[in-house]
Amino acid sequence: MVYIYKKMISGKSYYYLRISKRTGKQVITKDIAYLGNDIKGAREKIMNLPKYKGEIRKSYRKINLFLEAEYYLHKAEKLKLKQNEFLDKQLTQIEAIRLHYLENFKKEDLRSKEEIIKNFAINFAYNTTSIEGNTITLKEAQNLLEEGKTPKNKTLREIYDVQNTEATFIELLTNKQKISQKLIETIHKKLMANIDKRIGYRIKDIRVLHSHFDSTPGSYVRADMNLLIDWYKKNEKELHPLVLASLFHHKFEKIHPFSDGNGRTGRMMVNFILMDKGYPPMIIYKKDRSMYLDALSSADKINITKIDKKYKELVEFMSGEMISSYWSLFL
Repeated sequence: MVYIYKKMISGKSYYYLRISKRTGKQVITKDIAYLGNDIKGAREKIMNLPKYKGEIRKSYRKINLFLEAEYYLHKAEKLKLKQNEFLDKQLTQIEAIRLHYLENFKKEDLRSKEEIIKNFAINFAYNTTSIEGNTITLKEAQNLLEEGKTPKNKTLREIYDVQNTEATFIELLTNKQKISQKLIETIHKKLMANIDKRIGYRIKDIRVLHSHFDSTPGSYVRADMNLLIDWYKKNEKELHPLVLASLFHHKFEKIHPFSDGNGRTGRMMVNFILMDKGYPPMIIYKKDRSMYLDALSSADKINITKIDKKYKELVEFMSGEMISSYWSLFL
């Protein structure tokens, strides 16, 4: 395996191309080229190493991902970013993603953008529904959404769940509305089509399993949602978009305004907020479900109209998922 190794000396980056090979039970690693301290020139130097051409080709995607991420990280470091109490070091990485999204993805030809978005939508639909217990695999979701092949031994609810999620996300791409109760209820209705007839805000009390909070009583749901929308409008220009989306997500889940579909609606709203503010959408991965729930729980004692430092754990988790999903799916 060939990869790029970054060494920091006195705050400056130096790059080396390394190769790692297994010999019996041992893994031998050695530097095969010094790439300098200029990330822009590193790509050309790598392509001019004929001795390791085959190994480099096999690892090209990983190498290219590093080069792109590092290049835009340097660009973001030159921005005069305002300090953020929730993001710390991750702020530069998030802004590097935004720069790449605007300068690369947004300028792709229409066909390429459609392919990237389709792939993202499938991965998003698979992961967000899996978090809620859907058993359709990623491969089955791909076959269903790309080729119309219905997976065997799966319920209609699970199939509609994945289809609804993809379709709703695609619709959000061209949605020019501002956040409102009507928008949230519409998104929920589309996600729940053919799944649950209980559409609209609940009026009954519910208990959220495995939670450390009491959801809003049914008779107060609309009032609390009004408070949440007012909180959003008050803070949307004050908070970094990822912080805004993360805090909104937790507050929404704490209200738990619907009888079913709160998690899926909440994660869809995260992406609506991010895209509305010029940032790429993100995925919360099924494999990280436990960490995700713990991060949400860490803020459960915060009032729905308040901003508190206890949100830091949740924001850090969300930023990690955003960084991971962007470089995996948009490059």
